Amino acid sequence: MATFLYQLGQRAFRRRRWVALLWVAVLAVVGIGALSAAEAPDDSSSMPGIESQKAFDLINEQFPGSEANGASARIVFVAPDGQKITAAGHRSAVDRFLTEAADGPQVADVSSPFDGPGLSKDKTTAYATVTYKTKDDEVTDASKKELEGAIEEVRDTGLTVEVGGSALATEAPAGMGEIVGVLVAAVVLLITFGSLAAAGLPLITAVIGVSISLAGITALANAFGLSSTSGELAMMLGLAVGIDYSLFVVSRYREERAKGRAPEEAVGLALGTAGSAVVFAGLTVVIALAGLSVVGVPMLTKMGLSAAGTVVIGVLIALTLVPALLGFWPNAVLARQSRSGQNRIGRARKSERGSRIPRIRIRRRGRQLRGSQEPGDSQAPRKNREPGKRQEAGSWSVRWASFVLRRPVAVLLFTVVGLGALAVPALDLRLGMPGDEAKPTSTTERRAYDALAEGFGPGFNGPLTIVVDARDADDPKAAVETVAERIGATKGVVSVSPAQFNEAKDTAVLSATPSTAPTSERTKKLVHTIRDERSATETETGATFEVTGTTALNIDIAKKMQDALIPYLVVVVGLAFLLLLVVFRSVLVPLKAALGFLLSVLASFGAVVTVFQNGHGASLLGVDQTGPIMSLMPIFLVGIVFGLAMDYQVFLVSRMREAYVHGEGAGQAVVSGFRHSGRIVVAAALIMMAVFSGFMTAADSMVKMVGFGLATAVLFDAIVVRMVLVPAVLALLGKRAWWLPGWLDRLLPRVDIEGEALNRRAAELPAPTGESHHDMARV
Repeated sequence: MATFLYQLGQRAFRRRRWVALLWVAVLAVVGIGALSAAEAPDDSSSMPGIESQKAFDLINEQFPGSEANGASARIVFVAPDGQKITAAGHRSAVDRFLTEAADGPQVADVSSPFDGPGLSKDKTTAYATVTYKTKDDEVTDASKKELEGAIEEVRDTGLTVEVGGSALATEAPAGMGEIVGVLVAAVVLLITFGSLAAAGLPLITAVIGVSISLAGITALANAFGLSSTSGELAMMLGLAVGIDYSLFVVSRYREERAKGRAPEEAVGLALGTAGSAVVFAGLTVVIALAGLSVVGVPMLTKMGLSAAGTVVIGVLIALTLVPALLGFWPNAVLARQSRSGQNRIGRARKSERGSRIPRIRIRRRGRQLRGSQEPGDSQAPRKNREPGKRQEAGSWSVRWASFVLRRPVAVLLFTVVGLGALAVPALDLRLGMPGDEAKPTSTTERRAYDALAEGFGPGFNGPLTIVVDARDADDPKAAVETVAERIGATKGVVSVSPAQFNEAKDTAVLSATPSTAPTSERTKKLVHTIRDERSATETETGATFEVTGTTALNIDIAKKMQDALIPYLVVVVGLAFLLLLVVFRSVLVPLKAALGFLLSVLASFGAVVTVFQNGHGASLLGVDQTGPIMSLMPIFLVGIVFGLAMDYQVFLVSRMREAYVHGEGAGQAVVSGFRHSGRIVVAAALIMMAVFSGFMTAADSMVKMVGFGLATAVLFDAIVVRMVLVPAVLALLGKRAWWLPGWLDRLLPRVDIEGEALNRRAAELPAPTGESHHDMARV
């Protein structure tokens, strides 16, 4: 692996123009494909294997032409204080609206609040439902404008009019997430590298990778049913991993240049070492994202595969485009002092050719200019390689590693207890799917929700749809009536609507209104009660029925996600364990990585529950209404964060493994890993947190939840687990950390992620000559 990537890096460096043109061509092709592609579908997706979806499918089958999830708008009318909606003037305004709305394009039906249950008991609130002949994403702008115009006319009469439903649903502002994340990433990179070029190169390559990925997703959206959510996840992850992967390659390149390597040789060595870590880190992310397919939810599968493709593109760019760009500007990414040092070395070596000074003296001068001995130098005294010595005292990462090595037990206990305490609220995790009640009060959907809850009761916003299949009943009509009576008598049901039969009169749809809100635990228990008690009703009537509707659908999705979490963890963690076993050739290191991840992800669950479910600190994030955690959040968080956690594990511990393989003691290997990668891992984590935190600026509470959960998970895993727990555990294990049974050592393939072959090759190379530096200056 290391040798192959070494050669790949040098080829990309030499043929940089062709590599750059190739990526420009790829961007142009996918861009043209995106511009000519059909519009992407909406975010709706079937959920196979749950009762609610089966009921929806039955409605579509038995009521052809009336999609169970078709577009509709619920128009809520509220009379001024002290007045009734039934007053002559107000009723006349509502009737005019009904007439205009019924004449609108694509409108199938308009229900009057005065002919059915659309009028509240106190007659201050009423609602009308506008049903369209098509789905949400197929409602034209002309149809929407027609309805909006009719609504404005009613508002002009003095009535308060709010709109719910899917037809006129407004999209929350996206916020400044991407911009904020990129700006913070730029600042972190600039502080880390001390060079505008070194800071800009990872940003440029990440933006190129995200552009290619988003254009590809757009081009394939219609063919594969990829929704806009797939693109949002791909953009979020593409920016984060794209910057990080380029960051590690550029950092290793600068390190090799600091050793006096020529640019081409430094690129090859950077790719052979850091590039190997990039490949395996990318593989762990791909495994975690592609593993979402085991959940059995098509939407999650598409999102995971789209994001996995984005990660693959990020890896390819780090392995090809980054070396090519380094070939165009080999000295620009170096810090100012390093560039000055390279120039002084070049002048000294020119002087060497003229005065025939022995080369060894010039090499010592080069080392002196760099201010430290080269890591792994065989001539360095053994005592100087011990942790905490004077030559390493200036590095905060080395000082921190030395501190942990001196107090591993205390650090380990503090970390585990702290993360465990943060994870305690996760025991109260309630899953659901927040609806209009979670939107800001500035939206008309939230105001419509509140008006209906006040006028008709909290359960009105989440009715249960009962689909009765009476095809096998002797008397279908009597069977449906019996089902309606039994459900209406269930504790927690306020009312049951009259049955609507299909043309064959053997299938009916009822609507049951609960007494509690859609996201209430009592509503969840009511759904389970109705389903648990139906066997006796079905035996008596010969008819079967199923419970569906948005409320029941969200309950079923939450249950499906909860049941899928353990199998998903087993598959993903198992595959990643095998991969890390090959990478680190150790049993305990991958095991420690998995256990550390579980600690960090449980702590992040606890933080999410504390803020978004329990409401502590919610106002600071602009969250107006707390409630259950989004059903997809656990799977979503585990999948993404596991991949990213293994990124940090590979980047940090691979340098420790490299030092250990090259002859350093177990404790010194930990310090060496922190000396080379500690600062870079922290920078990478800060970039990830910046990208994810930027999404907390969005108005949508679910987007805030995702951004907060990912940012806190990266904080706990990268900063706490990898930078605190990992060195403490390795210090306690000592040499045992790298233990591997002999039979397993013979069985596992050798990938040489430490670059041992490259280290031998570099030792055999002659010292850089003045000519090489003269050539370097001309590139």
